[in-house]
Amino acid sequence: MTMAAADLRWLRALAGPEFRRADTLRDERGGEADAPVERWLRDLPGRLPVRSESAAGIAALNGAIAALPLREAGDEEIAQRLHAAMAALRADANDAGALAQALGSVGEAARRRLGLWPHPVQFAGARILITGRLAEMRTGEGKTLVAALAATVMAASGARVHVVSTNDYLAERDCEEMRPLFEFFGLGGSFVKGGMEPDERRTAYRHAVCYVSGKELVFDYLKDRLAGHGLLPARVASLRGFVGTGGPAAEPLIPALHFAIVDEADSVLIDEARTPMIISQESEGLHEPALLAWAIAAARGLREGTHFAVRLANREVELTAAAVDACPPLPEGVRPVWRARAWREQLLRQALTALHLYERDQHYILAPGDEAEDGLKVQIVDESTGRVMADRSWEQGLHQLIEAKEGVKLTAGRDTLARMTFQRFFRRYYLLAGLTGTAAEAATEMWATYRLRVRRLPPNRPIQRRELPARCFANAAARWQAVADEAIAAAARGQAVLVGTRSVEASEAVAAVFAARGVEATVLNARQDAEEAAIVAAAGASGRITIATNMAGRGTDIKPDAAALAAGGLHVILSEYHESPRVDRQLFGRAGRQGQPGTVRAMVAADDPLFKTLPALLRALLAQGRALGLAVRLAQRDAERRAWAARRQTLRQDRELHRIIGIAGSTT
Repeated sequence: MTMAAADLRWLRALAGPEFRRADTLRDERGGEADAPVERWLRDLPGRLPVRSESAAGIAALNGAIAALPLREAGDEEIAQRLHAAMAALRADANDAGALAQALGSVGEAARRRLGLWPHPVQFAGARILITGRLAEMRTGEGKTLVAALAATVMAASGARVHVVSTNDYLAERDCEEMRPLFEFFGLGGSFVKGGMEPDERRTAYRHAVCYVSGKELVFDYLKDRLAGHGLLPARVASLRGFVGTGGPAAEPLIPALHFAIVDEADSVLIDEARTPMIISQESEGLHEPALLAWAIAAARGLREGTHFAVRLANREVELTAAAVDACPPLPEGVRPVWRARAWREQLLRQALTALHLYERDQHYILAPGDEAEDGLKVQIVDESTGRVMADRSWEQGLHQLIEAKEGVKLTAGRDTLARMTFQRFFRRYYLLAGLTGTAAEAATEMWATYRLRVRRLPPNRPIQRRELPARCFANAAARWQAVADEAIAAAARGQAVLVGTRSVEASEAVAAVFAARGVEATVLNARQDAEEAAIVAAAGASGRITIATNMAGRGTDIKPDAAALAAGGLHVILSEYHESPRVDRQLFGRAGRQGQPGTVRAMVAADDPLFKTLPALLRALLAQGRALGLAVRLAQRDAERRAWAARRQTLRQDRELHRIIGIAGSTT
């Protein structure tokens, strides 16, 4: 099914006045204005308070749907009603009656095929998505069904719909759950995940609705670019030769970028947008093994304060003038370029970064190599999701320096073939929408970067979750003992318990405390990713204690059993605040879902990394268990400000590289 020009005009009408046609040669939705005043005026709507969907508006939509004669209609008539509604919407995108009929028809299909009749807030959420906005819905409100409702409506118009998830597990899970809904209307639903062959991916993307993680989607788009799709003829010829395609390019993996629904939108569009997606190939590189070993050994011999300074706030290392002179001579046989002082400074800075800013079991783990490999390999862990980022590596020799630091086999250097930021990619859709439980804090950036307006929805049922007073301890050791006390007491009452940690290291540290007390606790981190579904399914049992990184955060539905609900539901312990309060809210949102009871508490330590950039006086108060609220607000505000500045810089660099490459390609 393809989309006609008339359908594209309808999508443009839905997107509103900020719509700007995407193309493959320049930036599209929401490109930056040159003048600061113009930029400020353009971004002003994002600085306004987030609006809430009115109760009257939700009730009116629900009333219009309830008045439709759907229950008595046959399956064929329901499908005909949807297609008739879509024809009316293509003629007039503001036809409220037609939209109610479309949503009602899909809701009735969900009742018949999934056993789920959408509640009023879910219908309102789907309407927000269809009109190209970002819906903030409380955790546990059934966002998976909301996305499927909107996806079905849009796919029925002929649009290609991508439902973008934070990881492969959620993409496959949600697709399998919602597939019967799509099939009711003769629409195909599929998913893409890591490890699929190109032909499998091509087939999946040609379904009307395709579920896929953001990373897989952008990488597949870059593969299409390397194959020559969407580029100027001269550039196509040069790239085809470079990637060895030879003859005519095969059909693209992704046939079109019509409509994207981004689940957990702040995670995908904000947190995962810190670094560009890069496709690279192995190369000899500048960093010989002897040079890397020299750099790590030399960096270990330097003294902080005398030869370098670590700027934790910006995650940077600064060298003093004495640093290079304090290093041993370069090994024999290295390239002459390394004799230059500037190049050695850059390499030393990277080596110090590897030693002091990247820690095992926090930023990466050592995992067994493939069957064809020996020993261990360095695998990056994404803090925002807690998952291993398979086949990803750091740039500019940093990855190999970390390997040298850990004494594992060095991987080959890599040359960049193609790169793109999430910011530039997602603005290429004709219509972009999203939903999440934590959008308000990111509303300004969502508008400034993606032209997405945030609309808040009320909960369908009153929230019964209770937030207990936060506690702060002098150090991590005291905190872990107190966490164990709290978790054991809650489990003894019959509650299910989830202890949230920021890193693999922290999850294993608290697990050791439980083991020392003879208490059974299940651990879910990047080392147990294959067991994720089973661990999550069992985590709601009465008296069970689960320790997890952010793998048990966004998108994870822990269902307390009847005994746990009777005892107070799920008890969530946040053991360390994150740089973004959105991540903390997501963890707390695992408890008290859909009106169920639940309790949450933060139990942190004064020596947590988040607090290390605070003034000494404030850290001293924290060690006494005082001023925690003020410390968290200041630390998170500064961290978010730096993170947004870094994302803006990443986007500016990507635009500049895109411009330079475009000029080079067009003149070939």
